Amino acid sequence: MRAKPPDPKEQAKKAALNALKRARRAAEKSGVELSEWEGEFLTSVAQRVETYGRAFADPEKGARGQALSGNQAIKLKEIARKAKGEPKPMKRGKGFQRRGAPSAEARDDDED
Repeated sequence: MRAKPPDPKEQAKKAALNALKRARRAAEKSGVELSEWEGEFLTSVAQRVETYGRAFADPEKGARGQALSGNQAIKLKEIARKAKGEPKPMKRGKGFQRRGAPSAEARDDDED
């Protein structure tokens, strides 16, 4: 008798719950203090995954077979990095800015 093929939704649910548990355990083990928001995030996402099989309602926010939305997965990775003590990734730039923009004094002189 052959075994049933694994259910992708069940696999995604189990993987998400394991990732959430690993992040929390890593923080406790390393002694890193998670913020109140981060602790609440881990708890609430775990509850939603256990209850509904996924932690988001809008199908446009994540892939069909995934238990976490894209932004939730990113935040979970950031919490795991913090728990491991790794440095934060580089910040995004400030967008397009003029280089060598005149100072406020130079602009005031031009107006006269």
